[in-house]
Parts: sequence; structure tokens; C-alpha cells
Amino acid sequence: MTGQRATTTLWRPTGPEELDLVRELNWRAWPPRLPEQPIFYPVLDEDYAIKIARDWNVRHSGAGFVTRFEVESEFLSRYPVQQAGGRTILELWVPAADLEDFNAHIIGEIQVTHEFR
Repeated sequence: MTGQRATTTLWRPTGPEELDLVRELNWRAWPPRLPEQPIFYPVLDEDYAIKIARDWNVRHSGAGFVTRFEVESEFLSRYPVQQAGGRTILELWVPAADLEDFNAHIIGEIQVTHEFR
């Protein structure tokens, strides 16, 4: 596997506004956080991302989307996994100031896997 880096699959539940910004970034990066968003929260479990997109994003934005993307595993090791509830409610808490560096370690495109309205 010369030249290939190990990656970790992450999911991100998102609303239509954030998804539009990802589209503007050619599906390669997450937009900067707003001042009231000090942390970027990708999740490690697809079912958890579906629940947030369906139950929270739809209620607050009229639509919810689940995205999937790959990030270099070695880079992610700096962010301990946070258990935000049950055993499958796992998140990474990436400080907003780190997001540009985080984006530089995304491998491939951010893909929409589910849509809820």
C-alpha cells in the first residue's frame, strides 16, 4: 500500500445552508464555523448522524442531510473520541480554529448519503 494513507470514515449531519457552503467548496471542505460554533462535530456512527439529520435538522431547517467523508486516521488521532450519550453516540470535537487543517486532511469528496425533508 505504498503511498496510500489509512483513513477513517466520518459522518456529518447537516442542514441545507451548510450543505450549500460545502457544495461551493467543491465537496472538499467544511466551511468555517460561525462565532457561536466553537467546535466542529463530525460523528463516527452513521445511524447517529441519521437520527440528528432526521430529528433535529429537519425540524430546524426543513431538511436534513447525512454526509460521509474520509479523513487521514493519523491526523484524527489528535482528537479523542467523545461519547456524547449511548455507546454509539460518538463524536470528534474539532476546535473551530483547527478546521482549515482538518479540511486539508480530508481524502476525496464529501458525499451526501441520506436526505430528509
